[in-house]
Amino acid sequence: MINTTQPDKKIPFEPLTINELEKSTAERIMRIDDEFKRGFAFIKNMPKTVTIFGSTRLPENNIHYKNARDLAAQISALGFAVVTGGGPGIMEAANRGASEAGGQSIGLSITLPQEQRANPYLTSSMDFYYFFSRKVMLGFAAEAYVFFPGGFGTLDEFFEILTLVQTGKIEKVPIVCMGRDFWYPLQAYMFEHMYTEHGSIEKNDLDLYTITDDISDALEIIRQAPIRNGLGVQNTSK
Repeated sequence: MINTTQPDKKIPFEPLTINELEKSTAERIMRIDDEFKRGFAFIKNMPKTVTIFGSTRLPENNIHYKNARDLAAQISALGFAVVTGGGPGIMEAANRGASEAGGQSIGLSITLPQEQRANPYLTSSMDFYYFFSRKVMLGFAAEAYVFFPGGFGTLDEFFEILTLVQTGKIEKVPIVCMGRDFWYPLQAYMFEHMYTEHGSIEKNDLDLYTITDDISDALEIIRQAPIRNGLGVQNTSK
């Protein structure tokens, strides 16, 4: 039998002209510039912050959700604003705890093709188009960073903050990993493969963060954190 089906015709690719490329690039640069300006203006009004990261997928009855809510409430009681990505899961738990404690509950949300709902516990928020500009604001000059179990985004943030401290781009700042069940296996991998087998990190790099299940331990670490001035310099005056 003869196949009379005609092959799909490919639409010819037409590259952008120089003028179109310059216009597109200029528009993108303007958008990035605007996000950074608005982001820094927004976050600088919060002199003491703790940024909390974690999965969007953990429900209200999950132990890590409960711990994030409890910890955030106690962080707020110390006078810190609680900053998250503004979404569901651990972010919701942290914003919920801060809001219920009467503290500042900040959400830095991302615009996605599949709309990610902002959680209802935000006292103030800002939306971002670009992940990288939002990530800069989430990591900008917080007094401490708390990481609950999460997915690729959480690990991306964790390793970025860790790299900034490891390379001296920011001063040593408290990094707390909540949930031994999640973080100990990752630490075992880093010790066995990254340090022991391949020598790609130093042994003391594994001391740059603290793994715990104890909210009191995490709170004490945060309580002792020096205040940062937004330029990577510590100010010991509380």
